[in-house]
Amino acid sequence: MRDPEPPFRQVRRRQGYLPLEDLGLIGDGATSALVGLDGSLTWMCLPRFDSEPVFCGLLDHARGGHFTVAPEDLVEARQHYEPDTGVLITDLRGPDGLVRVTDALALRSGADLTDDTPSDRCELVRSARVLAGEVRLRVELEPRGGAQARSLFSGLEVRPARRPDLRLHLRSNRPLGGLHSTHDLRAGDRLDLVLSWGRFHRHHRFDTDAMLRATTGAWRGWMSHFSYDGPEDPLVRRAAITLKLCDDWANGSLVAAPTSSLPAPIGGIRNWDYRYTWIRDAAFAVFALRRIGFRGEADAFLGWVLDAFEYSGRPRIMYDVRGGPVPDEVEDGGLEGYQRSAPVRWGNGATDQRQHDVYGEILDCAHQWLRTGGEIQPALWASLSGLADAAEEAWRQPDQGIWEVRSEGRAFTYSAGLCQVALDRAARIGETLDLPGRTSRWRAAADRLRRLILEESWDEKAQTLSAHLDGGGALDASLLALPLREVVPADHPRMVATVTAVAERLSAGGGLLYRYLHEESPDGLAGDEGAFVLCSFWLVDNLVGQGRIEEAEELYASLCARASPLGLLSEQINPSTGEFMGNFPQAFSHIGVIASGVNLARAKAGTWR
Repeated sequence: MRDPEPPFRQVRRRQGYLPLEDLGLIGDGATSALVGLDGSLTWMCLPRFDSEPVFCGLLDHARGGHFTVAPEDLVEARQHYEPDTGVLITDLRGPDGLVRVTDALALRSGADLTDDTPSDRCELVRSARVLAGEVRLRVELEPRGGAQARSLFSGLEVRPARRPDLRLHLRSNRPLGGLHSTHDLRAGDRLDLVLSWGRFHRHHRFDTDAMLRATTGAWRGWMSHFSYDGPEDPLVRRAAITLKLCDDWANGSLVAAPTSSLPAPIGGIRNWDYRYTWIRDAAFAVFALRRIGFRGEADAFLGWVLDAFEYSGRPRIMYDVRGGPVPDEVEDGGLEGYQRSAPVRWGNGATDQRQHDVYGEILDCAHQWLRTGGEIQPALWASLSGLADAAEEAWRQPDQGIWEVRSEGRAFTYSAGLCQVALDRAARIGETLDLPGRTSRWRAAADRLRRLILEESWDEKAQTLSAHLDGGGALDASLLALPLREVVPADHPRMVATVTAVAERLSAGGGLLYRYLHEESPDGLAGDEGAFVLCSFWLVDNLVGQGRIEEAEELYASLCARASPLGLLSEQINPSTGEFMGNFPQAFSHIGVIASGVNLARAKAGTWR
């Protein structure tokens, strides 16, 4: 990602699957796709992020489907992005030649990506050009479940067997004999492919160069708003683009990841569908995006959260990208899972869990909305006031917590902390606008709850705040987020001690952290997991808050060095091997890259907080 001429490397597979580090993300604000180092596209949901995937070889290399453009007898390959864009370049070397494949989900000509409007063309461009020698290029288009194809409009009409609602149109600058073809090409020759859905192009010009120029121009126009002066600039730039690729541009929502069921760990059952929007992601994402120049995206996400809350009539922890309910969780026995890690799941069973942090997430969004010029209408304020009243009592009750455990609930300290946030933000909104409500009561309750958290969750023997309000000394890395949400100051003696305890007892080595220890805090699921990337960025932020800048810089650099060659990060990392685990790319991890970089830059400039 930081090298414009990355080295070639051999393609590795484990049980038929590429490592997650060898996948690149492209997208158009409505959906996204993953393209492998070997030229295979093994993940794409149509027409939107949370639709059934047309290609999901990522979850079953034999039966999931793929769209491959690659030389026969591939020897080695490399990937990089066109700078400041979501356009991906893959160079593939065969026995006798070198071909470059440019991949993009095309954007409309003149698209302004700062607008909350669709910019997608419903078209995937795969453009191959032979750079040297001779290449026999194979093209294979295999939707999951197979497809029927017939000649239509100088291309192929493709009808996926599993998706009778979907008509695909594959066009090319060369004749296509079917869904599988080979093309003998020499230096300078090209094979251009465009896969369309939703509309067919009978009389439109076939000009992939123009489509790629428009797409590149739109991305670079958007990145002209990028503003950052801090460490790891190339990775922060790529993190911003990755978040934009996880953003539904028409609705303003942000998916947690564009994939489902990538396991953590390999062979385990912790395989979840992340193609939805979690309310808790909003406050973290808004903090990150606003501070690097993307106020429009931040405001759109805040507005989306408040709209979804008003529309649903009650606080939900997650929604689909349009603000509707998340489908029930089902298992798909027709797919073996990534590296044979079943089950594959669609939908998410945590959607109706009790998670008390949602009160604080929504009210914090409302407070940020107000601070940036948004308006709080009386009907919305009535609903928000109800949330504050509910938070005043909810913290006493067990819930499933930020990590969505599937065991019996506990009174989690983080959940109580976000109830404190709900009360504090409601009081701030009421005080700012002089609105009717129990402002003084919320303020007093917020102050009491902050003191109670510091007292009740403190374990004197372990010298740390505990994962649960009843103490006991069990640790949870979510405690590191308390200063970030302004519940407890980062330099409070008990917070300083907690940071020390988390860094020592939850350490996975090399600056990585586990979320919690399963023997201390059973979560109702078998097996262990990897190190959770975002938690280590939270540790960076706490070190900054304590004035330990050199330690924070060292840790931040080590975490950024773990990104893939394309600058992408997963949800988790295997601490033994460094391999990526869990859904990929993970928005939370890239939020951490941005937020911690901003905090470090501000601390060094003397403007932090």
